[in-house]
Amino acid sequence: MKTKSMTLYDVAKHANVSYQTVSRVINQAEHVSEKTRRKVETAMQELNYVPNRVAQQLAGKLSHTLGLVTSNLSLHAPSQIAAAIKSQASKLHFNVVMSMIEQPDLNACKSAVNGLLSQRVDGLIVNIPLEDEQAKAIRAMCGTVPVLFVDVSPELATHSITFDAVTGAHLAVEHLVVQGHKQVALLCGPQDSVSARLRQQGWQQALAKHHLNAVAQLQGDWSSLSGYLQTLALISLNTPFTALLVANDQMALGALRALNESGLSVPKHVSVVGYDDTEDSACFIPPLTTIKQDFKALGSASVDRLIALIHNGDLPLQATVLPVTLIKRKTTAAPHSETESPQALADALTALARQVARLK
Repeated sequence: MKTKSMTLYDVAKHANVSYQTVSRVINQAEHVSEKTRRKVETAMQELNYVPNRVAQQLAGKLSHTLGLVTSNLSLHAPSQIAAAIKSQASKLHFNVVMSMIEQPDLNACKSAVNGLLSQRVDGLIVNIPLEDEQAKAIRAMCGTVPVLFVDVSPELATHSITFDAVTGAHLAVEHLVVQGHKQVALLCGPQDSVSARLRQQGWQQALAKHHLNAVAQLQGDWSSLSGYLQTLALISLNTPFTALLVANDQMALGALRALNESGLSVPKHVSVVGYDDTEDSACFIPPLTTIKQDFKALGSASVDRLIALIHNGDLPLQATVLPVTLIKRKTTAAPHSETESPQALADALTALARQVARLK
C-alpha cells in the first residue's frame, strides 16, 4: 500500500499554525519568528515532509538552491572553496548541489551545467578554469539563470570573483629577493589553468624587475605527486637553485618530500614558497611560507553576489578581485654565504643527478 504523501496542510495541523505560516517558512519569508520557524521545521522533520521544489518554481517561486560546478575535490583549494560556499549558503537558507568534474574541459563543464539547470537551481557558481570564450559560452547556455565565475581572467566582462594572482606572485618573488636569492626555479601549474598562467607570468615579471630570470621552469598538475616528481626532475637537471616558487601548496608538499629525500635541507639549502595557504600548510615539515588566498572570503562573497543577482538580474557586470597576503613561516631563509653555498650545492646536485639517472 502506497504511503500517503504529507502536505502543507498536514504540517500546519501538526505544528498548530496556519497553512500560510508553513508556506512562509518554506519560502524563507521574513516576518516569521524564530520560535515559529523552529516549530514548523520540527513538524516537517517529524512528518518526513519534503517541499515540492519543482512545483514551487513552476509557480514562479525560488527553489533556494544554488548549483556549484567544481574541479576535483581531492585538490585542497577547490574543496575548501566548496566548503566555504556551502557554509555561507546555509547561513542564508540556501541549499547547494554540486557537480564535480574530474578533468576540466568545456564539454564536461557544459554537461555539468546542464545537469544542474535541470534541477532548477536559482543560480550557478562555476569553479572551473575557463578561457574567455568558454566562459561566454557557459554564460549563454544559462539563459536567465545567473552565473558567477571564480576561475577566469579578471579582465573578462562577466560576473566573477577571483584572487589577485599577479600581486601574489610579486609578493613571493620580493620575499625571496630581499633575502638575497638570485637562483630561483619555478614549479608552475597546468597551462590550461588561467590562475596558473597568471601566477607564472607574475613570477616572471617580478624577477625581470630585478634583472633576474628563472633558472628553470617545470609544470605540475596541482597534485602532491606531480610536485614530488617535478622537483626530482628539477634536481636531476643539475642546475643550481637556492629557491623554488611553487604554484600551489599541494605541489609544494611533494616538493618538500623530494628535497628531503635528495638530501637538500629546507630552508638551509633551498627555500620554498607555496601558493594558497590551505588549512594544513602550517603543519608541513617545515611549516610552509606561502601566499594566502582567503577561501572563506571567496565563498562568502560568491554566495552573497549570486543571491543578489538572483533577486536582481539587472545588476551591472562586475569582476571583483580579492587581495592576497604573504604568510611567512619556516621554509624560507637567506641563501648560504658566497664562500659556502654555490660550490657545495653544485656538488650535491651533481651527485643527486647521478643517483636519479641510475633510478631511470
